[in-house]
Amino acid sequence: MAANQPVISVVGARPQFVKLAPICQAFDSAASLPHRIVHTGQHYDPGMSTVFFEELSIPSPDVNLNVGSGGHGEQTGKMLGALEACFIDENPAAVVIYGDTNSTLAACLAAVKLHIPVVHVEAGLRSFNRAMPEEINRIASDHCSDRLYAPTPVSLANLQNENLLERSVLCGDVMRDTVIRNLAIAEQKGAGLNDIPADYGVLTLHRPVNTDGEFLPELLSRIDRVAGQTVPLIFPVHPRIQSIVKELCAGFTAIEVVDPLAYLDMLVTVRNARLVITDSGGLQKEAAFVATPCVTIREETEWTETVEIGVNRLTGTSEGEISDAVFAALDTRFSSETTAALNQSFGDGNAAQNIVQDLIDFL
Repeated sequence: MAANQPVISVVGARPQFVKLAPICQAFDSAASLPHRIVHTGQHYDPGMSTVFFEELSIPSPDVNLNVGSGGHGEQTGKMLGALEACFIDENPAAVVIYGDTNSTLAACLAAVKLHIPVVHVEAGLRSFNRAMPEEINRIASDHCSDRLYAPTPVSLANLQNENLLERSVLCGDVMRDTVIRNLAIAEQKGAGLNDIPADYGVLTLHRPVNTDGEFLPELLSRIDRVAGQTVPLIFPVHPRIQSIVKELCAGFTAIEVVDPLAYLDMLVTVRNARLVITDSGGLQKEAAFVATPCVTIREETEWTETVEIGVNRLTGTSEGEISDAVFAALDTRFSSETTAALNQSFGDGNAAQNIVQDLIDFL
């Protein structure tokens, strides 16, 4: 490895920016490897991209590919070609990929075909549902990467089961790093939403299985009726479905639709909520990290630890199942034992330092 060869982090979507923030800080502290950021442009709305770089003190991307949206094949293909050209030009010592998006897979494939070492932050996650595009991205990226940073013992066990243990390291969860470092900052800045009920919950939905097709109106109606019997819900809506959701929720009494929230606003809003209802992977953890119970409207989760600890409940989509899970979540109490269990599973906020130090040794 030449002294001037950079390590390149490739990101493109909101959850990846949250993971990138502590990694950037760890690289700054290490000061022995140049670090550059390539943004694919998978999420390009300012509320889903620019604001995260500003709030989390992430340096502006050195390269922005501006790929934009599109079908999975089209989007991944555009990224693959653009990243290949970028890597040839930059000649990186390694490429760091994050999570499970199309940006993750495209960066992995582009680097591997150029014989550039690939390291995967948040490796080993498995929902065991191959109908999810994210599951395919995870599996392919893990099996092509040279270094696998597992956030939890469960993810490490998944990698062991796939004969990948020799290239795997248990490091902790970088999203926990980000929450720990930013919650106090967010509260000091008065982040959050104004003019909302004293008791409320937070709702997010974005997965195609819940939001595409004809099922979304019925699902929202069921959630609205449950919320009417429990706590009203604040719904920050993903730009992809914003217009249709605002129309569908116009006549509801217990769901208030708002624009996407910046990271600090979302963190405090979740922290002060009675519960979270979501189909997001990352929000399941973030809710647990700020001691807010979660109901996940999915048949499975990558983060089984949150279910086992008792702070997250999986539910189907029937109104009865949602209602039972919401009432149970509202009765959930976090204790010192809960915090200890979360620390044991997700680490104590030093995952990024662990990753960067191991990467320096590895290279």
